[in-house]
Amino acid sequence: MRQRTEKPYWTLFTSTFLLSAATFGGGYVIIPLLKRKFVDELHWIDEQEMLDMVAIAQSSPGPLAVNAAIIIGYRVAGIPGALVTVLGTVLPPLIIISVISAFYAAFRDNRIVSLVLKGMQAGVAAVIANVVINMAAGVLRQKRVLPVCVMLGTFAASALLGVNVVLCILACAVIGMADTLIRSHKAGKGGADA
Repeated sequence: MRQRTEKPYWTLFTSTFLLSAATFGGGYVIIPLLKRKFVDELHWIDEQEMLDMVAIAQSSPGPLAVNAAIIIGYRVAGIPGALVTVLGTVLPPLIIISVISAFYAAFRDNRIVSLVLKGMQAGVAAVIANVVINMAAGVLRQKRVLPVCVMLGTFAASALLGVNVVLCILACAVIGMADTLIRSHKAGKGGADA
């Protein structure tokens, strides 16, 4: 990982501000952009750590994009970094929504705006598919059976059986904690035997 500057607040703010301003379609759309910026370009976070941060952000209450920004900001620069990234992530939507609400009546009936929004839906679907593929590839690279079974089981429960997503998240959390405890216990025993 490349060494970051002493106080990377400006980079954190501008990165999250620009990503948030150019991202439409919800939290899952911003995740690959955050990865590209902080993992691939700046090398402040490694890929596995980014996957872990996304998992934590998903299981925390609140918008995914803001949760992910908080975790990244905190990881890079502590509490001030988290505050800076929250500000950078929240300001663009706040400004855009404020402007749109001022002109809501004009936007509501405009055919061009309606067509643009329909076109954006297609782009958002492609970006979400990209996130799913990249995250699944990260899970498959671990070469462990349990994460793959959990991933496939969660998909089947949610998409095919209609199980509530909150229940899926809670079940995954319990399975993950149990797996971590079992593996750390086995590692402890292996270390004690040596």
